[in-house]
Amino acid sequence: MAQNRRSTVIRKKQIIAAARKLIVKKGSEHLTVRAIAKEVNITEAAVYRHFKNKREILSFLLSHIMASMMDEIDRALSDTPPSLETLHGILVNHLSRIEQARGMSFQIIAEVISFGDRGLNREVYESINVYIEKLKDLITEGVRGGFIRDDVDLDSSAMLLFSMIQGMVNIWALGHYRFDLSDKFELLWRVFREAIIKRAGKGSL
Repeated sequence: MAQNRRSTVIRKKQIIAAARKLIVKKGSEHLTVRAIAKEVNITEAAVYRHFKNKREILSFLLSHIMASMMDEIDRALSDTPPSLETLHGILVNHLSRIEQARGMSFQIIAEVISFGDRGLNREVYESINVYIEKLKDLITEGVRGGFIRDDVDLDSSAMLLFSMIQGMVNIWALGHYRFDLSDKFELLWRVFREAIIKRAGKGSL
């Protein structure tokens, strides 16, 4: 029984990895169960044993991506003293993974939206809101720690930060990855940092 559970988990990971690869290469409109089965080298029936349909595959993939991104923020909130460098480090790590995978995480989010399924779009909306709330938590901790201005609008700052990253990755992907994502982020981060940094008081960076 335990072996069967392990086999199921492994096969699901293979199917999700194949779906991720196909979306990045061809877009969600070309993602089919047949294409996934071919990529994993299994039958379509084998795919359906683990997922009811393409929508369920996309939902599982989206959940995996967002959970991975949010886990890192949770770890930072629990393990690291609040600072602008904490926030910067988390985003740099996210972008490093995105760059290595050719914008995979944010590109897939955009592709899931383009798929046009209302239920999936609601999942994306809710997941993004949770992610933005976690960014807001980090900024809030920065205010409490004396690193970020007391009068900063927390909701707007978190939204701006997410939009900055999403927009940059979209332009990067549309431009066929011609510029260095990390370098571009550092330029944008300086602008954002200057807008929220606390100049007077304890621990300004």
